[in-house]
Amino acid sequence: METMPMPLDALGAAPGGLDEFRLDSPREIGAMLRQLCDGSVQLNLNASDGSVVSATVWTTDAERGTLGLSVDPSDPALHAILESDDVIVVGYLDSVKLQFDAGNLVLVHGPRASVLNCNYPRELFRFQRRSAYRVRPLLRATPVARVRHTDIAEMQLSLRVLDVSIGGCALFLPDDVPAMQLGGVMNQVQIDLDADTRFHVNLRLQHVTSLNADSRGVRLGCEFVRADATALRALQRFIDLTQKRGKLLSLG
Repeated sequence: METMPMPLDALGAAPGGLDEFRLDSPREIGAMLRQLCDGSVQLNLNASDGSVVSATVWTTDAERGTLGLSVDPSDPALHAILESDDVIVVGYLDSVKLQFDAGNLVLVHGPRASVLNCNYPRELFRFQRRSAYRVRPLLRATPVARVRHTDIAEMQLSLRVLDVSIGGCALFLPDDVPAMQLGGVMNQVQIDLDADTRFHVNLRLQHVTSLNADSRGVRLGCEFVRADATALRALQRFIDLTQKRGKLLSLG
């Protein structure tokens, strides 16, 4: 799953803006936060400098306007989170991605846990369907990603794109190419999906999956790192068109 925050500025510039994703009803926000708390759902706290800390919801208090997040006080990235002016919380309930801002962070050490207190969110964003929708390029297309190896800077590769979503893509790494570092970032990757869809984006390698024995390679699950508005528009257009073409082919 994509754990980076969705770029709200870019999405808000699109037709319809953010209204379809926004929850601002206190009742609905409270229900979502209780589900996160009751399920001990792992959340990612993302600082503006790229630092990430894992947390769970410890307490919610809408009347006092506070939210408590349980964190590991020994996490080396915690200092960056506390110093950041812009912290975004991301987590999942089933296939729905939730996102909200955390302001006025204060770390409190208690007998049972170390809790990061912050403002109770006034709005919460949830993303599903299109943000989770993943398509495989049509057979007649030859989509590729032109990347540099995560560990061998001088090694340039042209890897086949297996599938793509608004938040990431899967690439095919042949077994005659050295393995890549999990968590490694590939900067300024050029992705060519078809004759009309080309953009540059940074990729983070999230997971590596074995394919069948005859495939002679592995699947690299990659997450887009802060894709800009141009890339997002191109991706959404490609996903919509591929979905429509797939339906037409199935009818034929």
